[in-house]
Amino acid sequence: MQRTLVMGILNVTKDSFSDGGRYLDPSIAIQHAEAMVDRGADIIDIGGESTRPGAVRVQENKERERVVPVIEALTQRGLITSVDTMRASVAAAAAEAGVSMLNDVSGGLADPEMLSVAADTGLPICLMHWKADRFGDAAGAADHGGDVVADVHRHLDARVEAALEAGVKSENIILDPGLGFAKTAQDNWALLHALPSFIQRGHRVLLGASRKRFLAALRSSDEGWADTATAAVSAIAAQQGVWCVRVHDVAGSRDAVNVAQRWNEGA
Repeated sequence: MQRTLVMGILNVTKDSFSDGGRYLDPSIAIQHAEAMVDRGADIIDIGGESTRPGAVRVQENKERERVVPVIEALTQRGLITSVDTMRASVAAAAAEAGVSMLNDVSGGLADPEMLSVAADTGLPICLMHWKADRFGDAAGAADHGGDVVADVHRHLDARVEAALEAGVKSENIILDPGLGFAKTAQDNWALLHALPSFIQRGHRVLLGASRKRFLAALRSSDEGWADTATAAVSAIAAQQGVWCVRVHDVAGSRDAVNVAQRWNEGA
């Protein structure tokens, strides 16, 4: 059985909620990426713009300047990379730099050219659910009509249809239910409980639960950025067949998905 992949988060930003500013220097970012690979990361997801609550969008050229040199350097080292961006121009520049995957938290809604870039480059693209009037700040919770699972399914179905119409191949579409993006804690738990329904739809599923507030709320202390709870989510998600988990603490989730793989093989 194929093991669930682990995607290591590399924020080359000033204001990401848990590590903002730590990896702005390209050389330090590259070192951190290599360290995550040593700990078991299969993919490095590089983002130059934060979407934390209260975040302000950075200028397009600044985002491009942050991510492209890192992607180029990691590609030269033979590492598999993803670019976390809502801008088509940044995605195109990342493709030229050798990126292996596009990861758009707006699901292709923030920039109408994003799906065309995915189609033209032939790269896999992850389309995340984010119900919002504007993109950039993930604060707040949207109205999901009383059934968040059904609402997310409808939204992602529409994004898949849009991607196919733009020329993206079906096998290159990856879906993300968007935990924490305009959702309450109960919304997030409902989506996790319904994870099999997303996996069974036929497209690969990427799950990003790492260090989310609803996990940190499980304990009275915020010590450890909820990495232990994140690893628990990674283990359960992997046991259910999720394609990839996107995490900050790579080692913990790599151990978790390895356990899930061995557990499944025990059958």
